[in-house]
Amino acid sequence: MNASTHLLSAAGGTLLAPSDQVTGLQRRLGAEWLRSTDETDLDPETVLALAGMINVLADRFDVDCVAFPPQNEEV
Repeated sequence: MNASTHLLSAAGGTLLAPSDQVTGLQRRLGAEWLRSTDETDLDPETVLALAGMINVLADRFDVDCVAFPPQNEEV
């Protein structure tokens, strides 16, 4: 699985990533886990539960980001 994202550096060296790329990565990770159950000895029910939970977290993060008020930038 290959993934890339655009990172921005904020004041103090904090790295920022676009929220849609963060949730996209979470969803791809869950999907990859589900695909890997045929090739590994991982318990399919556990993997399904973990993949479902990571999707729930991605959904919550999306909702939080949509609800977050934009910051006005001074020009």
